[in-house]
Amino acid sequence: MSTRTSRAVPAQGAQRRASTPARALRAWQSAALDLYDAEPGREDFLVTATPGAGKTTFALALASRLLERRVVDRVVVVCPTDHLRTQWADAADRAGVVLDPALPNSVGPVPAGAQGYVTTYAQVAGKPALHAARSTAKRTLVVLDEVHHAGDGLSWGDACAEAFEGARRRLCLTGTPFRTKPGERIPFVHYEDVGGGELRSRADYTYGYREALADAVVRPVVFAAYTGTSRWRNSAGEVVAASLSEPGTRSVEAAAWKTALDPRGGWVPHVVAAMDDRITHLRETGMPDAGGLVLASDQDDARAYADVVKRVTGTAPVLILSDDPKASRKIEDFAAGTQRMAVCVRMVSEGVDVPRAACLAWMTSYRTPLFFAQAVGRVVRSRSPRESATVFLPAVRPLLALAAELESEREHVLPAPAEAPDDALDLRPPPEREASDAVGQHESLEADAQFAHVLHGGRAVVAEPAGPEDEEFLGIPGLLTPEQTASLLASRDEETRRRIAASRGGEGAEDQGTAVEDAPEEPDEAAWRSTAGLRREVNRLVGQLAARTGVPHAVVHRRLRTEVPGPGSATASPELLARRRDHLLASL
Repeated sequence: MSTRTSRAVPAQGAQRRASTPARALRAWQSAALDLYDAEPGREDFLVTATPGAGKTTFALALASRLLERRVVDRVVVVCPTDHLRTQWADAADRAGVVLDPALPNSVGPVPAGAQGYVTTYAQVAGKPALHAARSTAKRTLVVLDEVHHAGDGLSWGDACAEAFEGARRRLCLTGTPFRTKPGERIPFVHYEDVGGGELRSRADYTYGYREALADAVVRPVVFAAYTGTSRWRNSAGEVVAASLSEPGTRSVEAAAWKTALDPRGGWVPHVVAAMDDRITHLRETGMPDAGGLVLASDQDDARAYADVVKRVTGTAPVLILSDDPKASRKIEDFAAGTQRMAVCVRMVSEGVDVPRAACLAWMTSYRTPLFFAQAVGRVVRSRSPRESATVFLPAVRPLLALAAELESEREHVLPAPAEAPDDALDLRPPPEREASDAVGQHESLEADAQFAHVLHGGRAVVAEPAGPEDEEFLGIPGLLTPEQTASLLASRDEETRRRIAASRGGEGAEDQGTAVEDAPEEPDEAAWRSTAGLRREVNRLVGQLAARTGVPHAVVHRRLRTEVPGPGSATASPELLARRRDHLLASL
């Protein structure tokens, strides 16, 4: 339930609406409206439009049209969070539609003068009969924002069906194709049988990232992948080391990923510094209010990452946590302000509008396609053709695969209905899709970071570090090619490592990462640390060879281990690394 009090609403909503200038619609929004009008008797309409494309504007344009034509007399918007209630109401106000953003379940009627209200899925589930009464008292258009939330749990889906089955019209919105659990069909979404016991949702209008990019509706985005070597102690007490980007078993990959995300290690501050440097360049070359978002897995990590940001950048970030009563205000202030970074968990992953956010640091174990697309969508909203977005992420296969697929339209395939328990909604992605699911007992020891490549258009782009004369040109947002972005990030990587070492005040820390406090030293500790520079050189040469041949990093690593046999780089001896370095130099 929202903690805000209901706003005053004018007694003459129609006069307010008529006096508000109409907002120019984008081509896709007009096309979707025309398609909707082509079947005037339709009750349900599903729009899938990429994050940042303007689903809210489309929905309010449709609402205004239906109100003016007296097809409906009331508008009800259902959204995932309380903060989005306010955001929807503010957008509606600009469109001339008066919606109450704070109407509680304890109040029965909609206030006089309001043309509707904004609520949440949780509130609907709390009193579906109340919302059914409101949506049938007048001819009502119900807008189900991010409608996949109605399929996250049987109780929520059933509540939406009960509450809005009798509504005159229903508009479903989603930012990306979605999946639901077996047996949990989403209310008011149409499906078609594709054989093999599968059902596929059928969107009435689809507007993907590729189309939005061509129309300059969204910013071009490149993914900056950072590799590194992680060391941890497993449940047997053994110390294990592995690279984020080298092929390995799922459990080893998950453990390396988890170790890299430990805020006490060296990977996190390195990537924070790289994003801070990118924000500085954006601000100096045409985007003076550029900001960045750090996405954490949970609130404890978010608080720790906020400390890292303050230590590395010298400025405390905005910390946005769902249990903070000031969270919504913090989001609004960050969106309208000039702060460099905000650290959050899920509060800004879906629907929240922060157009000046142009960088995202992916420091979470989440890896579901839906969550990934929604989170990346926070930094692609276009304001100018000269702006671009950069997402910093671990160079692990699950995330690289999601990044490579982002620009491709994905079909929504729903498994055949089956019996499922009536579980409460869990807004977190399913546990089996998190990186830590196969780790078991685990003690992080240390992790370092190194720029690996830029992923753009499904291909890995690696480049030699840029020279000083290229720096000014490479910092211009909107003019960078993927190759130039890779050059810029590569050229700054060693400087970033020195910067992190200075922020920690340690000698030689650029070769060490940050050891967890009180972690016992291993017998081979000095030898392992002494190989860090050589290991980075091997990784750099692998990147150059991958860029030259067009072969993925993982394939080059596998070939290297075949041609110069031995363990992976993370555990290889200095002598073996030297032989591999020489072999790579001879291949270039």
